[in-house]
Amino acid sequence: MIATGFPSTKKNILQELLRSGQSSAAQLAKSLKISSQAIRRHLSELERDGLVEHQNVQQGMGRPQHLYELSEEGRSLFPHRYGEFAVSFLDVLAETDGQERVSKVLAKQWQKKATSYRDRLGTGTLAERVLKLVQLRKEEGYMAELHQRKSKSSPKSQEFIFTEYNCAISEVAESYPSVCGHELEMFAAILPDCSVERTQWINRGEHSCGYLIKLNQE
Repeated sequence: MIATGFPSTKKNILQELLRSGQSSAAQLAKSLKISSQAIRRHLSELERDGLVEHQNVQQGMGRPQHLYELSEEGRSLFPHRYGEFAVSFLDVLAETDGQERVSKVLAKQWQKKATSYRDRLGTGTLAERVLKLVQLRKEEGYMAELHQRKSKSSPKSQEFIFTEYNCAISEVAESYPSVCGHELEMFAAILPDCSVERTQWINRGEHSCGYLIKLNQE
């Protein structure tokens, strides 16, 4: 997702910071399995280039700890600015035909997308379908991940946490947040035997959008 030719270690650091939101050099070294010295050197270069920034956080009685995160420029390396034309188009549509027309257009777009997704996901097991969903979203520019978790209420129940660390339509979502509601409806529509609940939301200031997907009990 980052531009071709970007050094692989730095790319991994940027992706890990996108995934974690904020991390220390020691945590990054452990996650990426490289030395702390190498991590600090790369972080220094990334910070010099304006892609990473840090803040000092006091933890206990020791020295403050450096916690690193992506800067705005760093986040811009990941696809999330596709919506300039779309926002302009929707603004014109709202001015000429009203907000109700915009809402209908957005709803129709997500219904069309849901039909396409449903056809491509097929009728396999829930695990097979959500893995295909992750792949589809990656193809569209999202940094998406999937994790299975154990249900607290029913050990045999299938539950997955589906996470997206960037928003490929962030500009549209900022101007027309209803698209996020349509997206949630779309996920529910393509997984009709499941309940889908939003657990995290970039538009609410969190560093990712997360969804809890649970197979309905028969």
